[in-house]
Amino acid sequence: MSTPSFAYALEDQVAVITFDIEGEAVNTLSPAISQEFEALMTRAASDPGAKAIVFISGKKDSFIAGAKIDFLSTIKTPADALSIVKQGHAGFDRLDAFEKPVVAAINGACLGGGLEWALACDYRVATDNPKTSLGLPEVQLGLIPGAGGTQRLPRLIGAQAALDLILTGKSLKAKKALKLGVVDEVVPAPILEEVAKRRALELASGKLVLDRSRGLQHVARSRSFKEILRGLADQKAWAELALEDNPVGRKVLFDQAKKQLLKKTRGKYPAPERALEVIRVGLDKGFQAGLEAEAQAFSELVVSDVSRRLVEIFFATTALKKDNGTRNPAVRAREVKKVGMVGGGLMGGGIAYVTSALQGVPVRIKDRDDAGAGRALALVRGLYDERVRRKSITWRERDRQLALVTATTDYSGFKNAELVIEAVFEDLKLKHQVVKDIEAVGRPDVIFASNTSSLPISKIAEASRHPETVIGMHYFSPVHKMPLLEIITHPGTADWVTATCVEVGKKQGKTVIVVNDGVGFYTSRILAPYLNEAAFLLAEGADIAELDRALIDFGFPVGPITLLDEVGIDVAAKVAKIMHEAYGDRMLAPSTTDALVADGRLGRKAKKGFYTYAEGKKKEVDETIYALLPHKERKRVDRAEMAERCVLQMVNEAVRCLGEGILRSPRDGDIGAIFGLGFPPFLGGPFRHVEAQGLGRTLQRIEHYQERLGPRFAPAPLLGELVKNGKRFY
Repeated sequence: MSTPSFAYALEDQVAVITFDIEGEAVNTLSPAISQEFEALMTRAASDPGAKAIVFISGKKDSFIAGAKIDFLSTIKTPADALSIVKQGHAGFDRLDAFEKPVVAAINGACLGGGLEWALACDYRVATDNPKTSLGLPEVQLGLIPGAGGTQRLPRLIGAQAALDLILTGKSLKAKKALKLGVVDEVVPAPILEEVAKRRALELASGKLVLDRSRGLQHVARSRSFKEILRGLADQKAWAELALEDNPVGRKVLFDQAKKQLLKKTRGKYPAPERALEVIRVGLDKGFQAGLEAEAQAFSELVVSDVSRRLVEIFFATTALKKDNGTRNPAVRAREVKKVGMVGGGLMGGGIAYVTSALQGVPVRIKDRDDAGAGRALALVRGLYDERVRRKSITWRERDRQLALVTATTDYSGFKNAELVIEAVFEDLKLKHQVVKDIEAVGRPDVIFASNTSSLPISKIAEASRHPETVIGMHYFSPVHKMPLLEIITHPGTADWVTATCVEVGKKQGKTVIVVNDGVGFYTSRILAPYLNEAAFLLAEGADIAELDRALIDFGFPVGPITLLDEVGIDVAAKVAKIMHEAYGDRMLAPSTTDALVADGRLGRKAKKGFYTYAEGKKKEVDETIYALLPHKERKRVDRAEMAERCVLQMVNEAVRCLGEGILRSPRDGDIGAIFGLGFPPFLGGPFRHVEAQGLGRTLQRIEHYQERLGPRFAPAPLLGELVKNGKRFY
């Protein structure tokens, strides 16, 4: 017999139902949980001593994290899903119409089905705990809310606000949720249950009467002339009336929402579009029609390829959170109480920011002169100021966290740092000098981490007296936004060093993969042939804008030519030479980039590249650049071919990295490409994409281009082996 997941207690005429799944870190929902809860609600309904119900979690910092993802993965057909969804609808409908008041007491994460559960309650009290967050993140898994959320949330807070939450999957802190009306009250965590019980009894006695009216509805009910005037002057209320409370206004609202949505998803992610349709059905045809549409859409999406790929990514990132980066799970990370940062440019400043803001430890930046140190501090402060403007932190919190960041032009303050990260120029001699400097002033066991994007870590470690403490920590720009951290170990790196850097990366909010040493490691290595192929297409006469559009249509967030401008054409040219020296003609880039650099076209940073720039924003293709390319006149190249050539170069190199042992697993390769390079998540990463296309077909297409374009398309040996033996990556 399974252990009960709920506890029932009668306290001061309130039935307190505590949700606490034994042995689990968080509470999640499944049909078995729903059945158990319904039995307790039946008990509460017939309990003469219970005038109201409070629903609360027994978990620390977590209310309900949503549906059990493992369970969703077992659903095989839309019909099976439909039955489960309708069961959930029936349970939440009963909760919504329950004969006694029900109050949800929310502390910590209240996401997905957890928020839908709370929405079916009469009143919601949340805590001001920083870990309290509320949202419907289902679209991030290729799904839509499936327990009434698409219908209850718009009716509670209005269609516009609900669309913003449901279509993006973003979550809210408690104060923002209160402002929008998602929760009714925010209190300190220690008094949550006490306040929830009090409100439950006030609802039962009629002392607390809820007014859920929106827009101008409350004006019609108002008896005070002053309140009527105030209501009529409310511009937001008039806007809501115009856009939501009449069919014409709703059409404008939903048409604009769909237009903006397709601009972002380009039709690759069906879940947000289906959510939009379902919400519209509910507002146009009524609550029950909306629930029917929600059930149908959820049931079809949960077994779709896109959802399967996104769920696989979820499981992969969850597994990485438990991975210490070594073969020995018993290895423990050492505590890092202070970080040194050598180099205060965009990368160094960004690393200093995430170290102070998320890791929460002091960081000391060294730059070569006062001006550089000042720019580094200004960069960090600017990132904090942006958070203050967005009201995600207060100015007091900014000042407290900013005080953790200091800067210098020498190595004072580095003596006690357990970890030093360098982000200086890609010059081996310079990095060797920094290694020696740090070992001269730092602790004997100081970890030296290089943020190099291409130089082998084993080469950098040659300058160290303690090569076992040298490692690579490859961040991506902009550091505060890009989620990936690629950690690179050379053969002599100590396991405790790896585990420590992995733990630091997690605390900095990063998804961390660990790869073995080699020129370009993994991400830079698979990016190089992708960008090279784009350059070859340009040299053949492809149009810049068309080439970018081809890869955006494929699913990348930006095109390869825009990316070259962002990275810096000079940087890309330098890395291309390093790759060519290491891997031969397979990595040979066309010579066009040299001509561009000679012309001063370095990309966005010089406001001169493939595109024109004004006030820091990309405008349009600079047509004069074509005079520097082999083909002065542009010719039409099929978009599908352009995308296929670039993508095949990336996936082929990814397979090489796996075959050569650079990657520990296909999982890490998929996560690295998605989180570091923007490989389309709906395709699951290079390895999942190859499996979906078929390994044999992928090999045939690569061989086709090898015959036509030469040795740069030589297939990865591992791909041929797997096809020959009928094996897969997963």
